[in-house]
Amino acid sequence: MLAVVEMLAAATVASGEAPPFSDQTMVDVRAGRATVLGDERGVAVVRDGELELVVAREARGRGVGSTLVAQALALGGGAAPAGTSDGSVVAAPRLAWAHGDHPAARVLADRHGWTAARTLLQLRAPIDAPQDPRLPAGSTLAGLRAGDPADEDAWLALNAAAFAHHPEQGSMTLDDLRAREAEPWFSGDDLLLLRDADGALAGSCWLKVEDGIGEFYAVAVRPDLQGRGIGGVLMRAGTARLAGRGLSAAALYVEGDNEPALALYRRSGFTQHAIDVQYAAGPGR
Repeated sequence: MLAVVEMLAAATVASGEAPPFSDQTMVDVRAGRATVLGDERGVAVVRDGELELVVAREARGRGVGSTLVAQALALGGGAAPAGTSDGSVVAAPRLAWAHGDHPAARVLADRHGWTAARTLLQLRAPIDAPQDPRLPAGSTLAGLRAGDPADEDAWLALNAAAFAHHPEQGSMTLDDLRAREAEPWFSGDDLLLLRDADGALAGSCWLKVEDGIGEFYAVAVRPDLQGRGIGGVLMRAGTARLAGRGLSAAALYVEGDNEPALALYRRSGFTQHAIDVQYAAGPGR
């Protein structure tokens, strides 16, 4: 089913819609850690209690999405569904993502009594001429040495601390990082590590350059340094790294209720481009 998932995801993006699956979902599908339902008309992926689905454009309006949701909600009935690699029973999802806030997703959510519980905003900005990032005194900036345990372990610790309350980013493991290092878009030079005068990791700016867009994939600041302008340093360093590469725009994702981060990004020239909505099942479902 991996080929079908990748084919449908690529076709959706090519048509100008939001990617239907998160990067972590694709990592888990490739690793056999997700349940995949459906066929070439549409697929649903269930992982960690969450549902994501996509329906081929030519198959929309024919009940394919409704069928996939019903199949996903029927999981956990005692039989191992197709798509599990170890024969285990997968529980029905309690959360569902609508990437791009598609109207059809709202209809499905309302039909099943699910309510919007979280929003993830995609912001975009033009890529300005590079500025001096103005590193703090004694600080250094360098790319991640992919495959080097010292760099990778230090970054994972920083990322976990900086995103301790983030349900996806903060739980990234070494396997997850290595899976991204194997992606065609990954470059260690685009994962910028900011070290303080003592050589300790103070922050990082991870860039994902793909399809003409330079995404600020994750900007992390060590918790004890937050509120001291390090985020601005990292944003300027990332913009300088993106400049001159022929990209059409810079992009990033941020929680809809993260006002401090939104303020930082708006000061950096970002405005809202798209929205993802996470729905939660109602009581008793």
